[in-house]
Amino acid sequence: MSAMTADGASPAPVLEVENLHTEFHLRTANVRAVDGVSFHVNPGECVGLVGESACGKTTVGLSIMKLLPNVGHVTGGSIRLLGRDLAPYSEGQMRTVRGNEIGMIFQDPMTSLNPTWKIGRQIAEVVRLHRGVTRAEAYERARETLTLVGMPRPAERLNNYPHQLSGGLRQRVMIAIALACEPKLLIADEPTTALDVTIQAQILNLIDELRDRLKMAVIMITHDLGVIAARSDRVMVMYAGKIIESATTEELFGSMRHPYSEALLESIPRLDQDRARRLFSISGLPPDLSRTLVGCRFAPRCSYATDECRRDEPPLSLRAALSAGASPDPASGPDAVAGSEAHLFACYHPVSVSREERLARRGIAPTHDGAATVPAVPKRTEAAELAFKGEEALEVVDLVKDYAVVSGAVIQRKIGTVQAVSGVSFSVRRGETFGLVGESGCGKTTIGRLVVALEHPTSGTVRYESTEITRLRGRALRKGRRDLQMIFQDPYSSLDPRMRVKTIVREPLVVQGIGNRRTQNQRVVQLLGEVGLSAGAAQLYPHEFSGGQRQRIGLARALALNPRLIVADEPVSALDVSIQAQILNLMRDLQQRHDLTYIVISHDLAVVKYLADRIGVMYLGKLVETGPAIEVYGHTAHPYTQALIDAIPVPDPVVARASHHATVRGELPSAMAPPSGCRFRTRCPLAQEVCAAEEPPLRLVGSEHLTACHFPLQAPVGGEVVTSAASAGSAG
Repeated sequence: MSAMTADGASPAPVLEVENLHTEFHLRTANVRAVDGVSFHVNPGECVGLVGESACGKTTVGLSIMKLLPNVGHVTGGSIRLLGRDLAPYSEGQMRTVRGNEIGMIFQDPMTSLNPTWKIGRQIAEVVRLHRGVTRAEAYERARETLTLVGMPRPAERLNNYPHQLSGGLRQRVMIAIALACEPKLLIADEPTTALDVTIQAQILNLIDELRDRLKMAVIMITHDLGVIAARSDRVMVMYAGKIIESATTEELFGSMRHPYSEALLESIPRLDQDRARRLFSISGLPPDLSRTLVGCRFAPRCSYATDECRRDEPPLSLRAALSAGASPDPASGPDAVAGSEAHLFACYHPVSVSREERLARRGIAPTHDGAATVPAVPKRTEAAELAFKGEEALEVVDLVKDYAVVSGAVIQRKIGTVQAVSGVSFSVRRGETFGLVGESGCGKTTIGRLVVALEHPTSGTVRYESTEITRLRGRALRKGRRDLQMIFQDPYSSLDPRMRVKTIVREPLVVQGIGNRRTQNQRVVQLLGEVGLSAGAAQLYPHEFSGGQRQRIGLARALALNPRLIVADEPVSALDVSIQAQILNLMRDLQQRHDLTYIVISHDLAVVKYLADRIGVMYLGKLVETGPAIEVYGHTAHPYTQALIDAIPVPDPVVARASHHATVRGELPSAMAPPSGCRFRTRCPLAQEVCAAEEPPLRLVGSEHLTACHFPLQAPVGGEVVTSAASAGSAG
């Protein structure tokens, strides 16, 4: 929470935004992206700004920084920084503010950093511009700032280019640039969206530490309520350019009032989610902000909406839990109630579901101190175990994939080898979902590409039913691929922007010579209907769809040839939680309808927990734990798996702040020179000398549950060593 002054009064806000209006003036229409937003941020306080894509939250941050594109304009309201209104500032005046008094962390560090400049120069430039120091002094400040943000070997990193750093280290560089001049306000725009959960936890912890140390005000912009549950003091929920609910973090999560806020929370997959129940999803899409909107903007998607909601726009009303003697004055705005916890929401029919009721829905009871107690996961019974076992559809045995690293523009020479996949074995049963999880760079996507024969292994075999995929070439390979399809991580980059959806979805049928044009077009309409798109979508181009709709197109294309196995590579990582829930539910529906077998690749264990029957955890090219999902999550055996689970943001401030799990240390080692023995030992809290000397074998710690660890969190079953994960079934 923000600090108090010596006399007990609230400190003057660092930032005060009042009745902000921002528009984008396009050739065909004016888009009102921000429509009357007001809030403040105190010194040392973190305010969370949450909502779906296109709700206006990023535009609020860009409006404060005056970094809007040429078509964007602040058309009303005030933006007071330490009492000065920035709204009328010219570009020249704003240059003295940006990077000096306000810092901003952008969503994608790779596109925000200059690829032709070393990072030392990029940090030093900010210092020289605003502080007028010498080049040597600026570089010394750059080194100090990199040390402050926890950069390993900061003096050496000054001479690195952005492409030479991992995603987590690049984000630390972005934070260093934002903090180089010790700004009073930091705006973090989706600072962890593209990062693994382990690196995400490190970055969020770092921002928290720096906020406390520098007494800096922070605006945390995100679509993930789990990210801000333990990080923010207050939360504002935005929808269609307006704030529709605002309260302290504890009040908002403890007693949500707006149906949209509740829907966002319920859409998040959780480890305690009952797999038998569908994820809650918000139907429809946000409104078109270029049109005149009447009534409540959420009414078309709200199950509580009445004629009143569709006719009149509800005001953002003051709901305050007053302390003794306080008297609210609604006309004075949300900050007028001294000594109160103001809770505002814009809804005629507010929901009143408490935190305790939400926990009860998932079969969880809060303890006497308010923390949630998740019931212990039972071991499967022998009958359930037999029912679970089925015919193997896919078998991967001792799979190895190495990539040569070469140097030289004309005469190239090999300087090393990247060991992307190192002796991985597993099997997938017909009709089940096998989840493959791990950090970026662990080799899971490479395995997915090898399974569908988009790449050839260095050694090892991939066998689908009776066919050895790794031996297929030419026409036999093209025919074999009918049964094996892949859904790619980024639906936009995997769809040809020059082709209409009809052509994209029909293309596999054309390549395989299936049907004539009329039957192919009929099949396209059928597929679009199966994934929830209208027949009219066939005539549009990919850029005319939202991210969730593009992922549906990717699903339709993957289903075109009636495949039996689909590899889904991070199918929802780039989507809002509400759209993510729709896609996950759709994948479950399609699996049941078409008897599909899935391999789902993700770094998000909560997503995999909802979809997967069995799970394999990868680290630096190796499979370190595998087994039934219920056991991998409920009776975790490998320290790395436990670290991944601990790093998942919990959308409950009581639970999140009561948890004191340490994040996994450091960055993923280089796959060109992996550590000796256990590859996880350089980051493992349990590592001892034997971990460096000997590679741990796979051991059974339960029925079909294996782990490769010298000091597993679960006791091995009889000390038995299993040669590969693919042979676990017979060993069990």
